[in-house]
Amino acid sequence: MNTGAKITAFAAALAATFGTAYGVGTAVGPAKTPAEAPAEVPAADGHPDHGEEEVPAASAPGGLQVSEGGYTLALEDPTPASGPGRTVLRFSIEDAAGKKVTAFTPEHGKELHFVVASRDLTVFRHLHPAKAADGTWTAETDLPAAGPYKAFADFKPAAPGARSLTLGADVSVPGEYAPKPAPAAAPAATVDGYQVRLGGTLDPGKPGELRFTVSRGGKPVTDLEPHLGAYGHLVALREGDLAYLHVHPNEGGPGPDVSFTATAPSAGTYRLFLDFRHGDEVRTAAFTVRVGVSGAPVSAEGEAEHGAGGHEHG
Repeated sequence: MNTGAKITAFAAALAATFGTAYGVGTAVGPAKTPAEAPAEVPAADGHPDHGEEEVPAASAPGGLQVSEGGYTLALEDPTPASGPGRTVLRFSIEDAAGKKVTAFTPEHGKELHFVVASRDLTVFRHLHPAKAADGTWTAETDLPAAGPYKAFADFKPAAPGARSLTLGADVSVPGEYAPKPAPAAAPAATVDGYQVRLGGTLDPGKPGELRFTVSRGGKPVTDLEPHLGAYGHLVALREGDLAYLHVHPNEGGPGPDVSFTATAPSAGTYRLFLDFRHGDEVRTAAFTVRVGVSGAPVSAEGEAEHGAGGHEHG
């Protein structure tokens, strides 16, 4: 994607300006997309495809495999110690010969994006780790609770013909695991005094356009700042297997609306994590979206993202 042409961001799209039951359906108008910028549909690996065909519900999203296309996400220690301090995660991307990859094609301003999420999807960390000369990456973060997590590496090798990949590997923090329930239903998410509302449609196997609207103190935020070459960055994870959807935004900006086009690979519950920058600080708004049968409204839930999630630079 040309960042000069598209200063808006993403990752997967779901959202909602809700009715009484917080439904997002056809009653909510679709987000606007300029005629010269066709909607982008995510391909099977979670990245967008500029074709016009619908993505079938059976298409596999990214993050479900630790190895794909001749590349492997290799964690040095899948059971890192955690607690009041910081957790250090070291990993590498290995090729088919087991050699560490050192050359990547930058996407969204970075050679590699690294996401860590708890299995109950209440903890989310979008990290930008540092790469050593030998191809070892190091990310530092806080994983506040014991239990199972999943780490995702989103990258594109610089090798000729290589495509963008999202690989996933399990991480376990020692200790007693107490999973948390999904957050209560709410029409919007509030974080650090900002309110983010969602509107649009999302059906399994069918592209849908969704819109995030950012306001503060009751006034629309019209001066969002570029973040990773865009005005917003969205990641969606499916409950259960933590399938990873990561799509790009549509034209627009700098606010208050940031819209995306995405396809849910199946019915189910998804957690959405929207990163946006304002006042030179990145904030994360999180939502729970339930995708039903085709044509049915999407129900959404949101909450403030303070200790439960966030965006960090390693």
